[in-house]
Amino acid sequence: MECGWLKRLRETIASLVRAIAPHDAIEAAHKAWILEWIRSGAPLFRIKKPDLPACHLGTYCAVFDPARRKLLLGDHRNAGLWLPPGGHIEPDEDPRVAAARELQEELGIDARPRFETPLFVTVTETVGIDSGHTDVSLWFVFHSDSLSRPQFDDAEFKSLEWYELGSIPFARSHPDMQRFVDKLKRPWCVSGQR
Repeated sequence: MECGWLKRLRETIASLVRAIAPHDAIEAAHKAWILEWIRSGAPLFRIKKPDLPACHLGTYCAVFDPARRKLLLGDHRNAGLWLPPGGHIEPDEDPRVAAARELQEELGIDARPRFETPLFVTVTETVGIDSGHTDVSLWFVFHSDSLSRPQFDDAEFKSLEWYELGSIPFARSHPDMQRFVDKLKRPWCVSGQR
């Protein structure tokens, strides 16, 4: 039986997922699966690296410059992909707090959230060194200026680049990156007005 604070955190996470307007049928299916997973009482948080439990919550922190229509991506060492900063949500952590923490740890920046809730949600089998488990990821969007060159955790990333939305290396990125970028290109995302 879960204690009260864990039940409240589970409901907070479910409410964040419910607030996401799916971009397409794939995201709608991911959203439905995640809500059922949360309702099932399954463990949500990773308690041991790399894959205990085999399905757990993570967050991506998409740093976006809407004026120049650029997205900040890092060449991730473990995954071998160009990814936004992000990481696993701790067992007692609100996903919004986790996203801000990951930005601070990986880039050393305090960017402001573009929206109150995640923009996108995915269920993905991992690749690279830590392959073989499922990441349930909440994609938050943060506003920043692409003229800035944030420092980065070189244990996490080989390099960091600002990409115009039309020039992202999709062949070597997250399998749902194209769909995320398509959603990010919507006028209300660029304007920041949901």
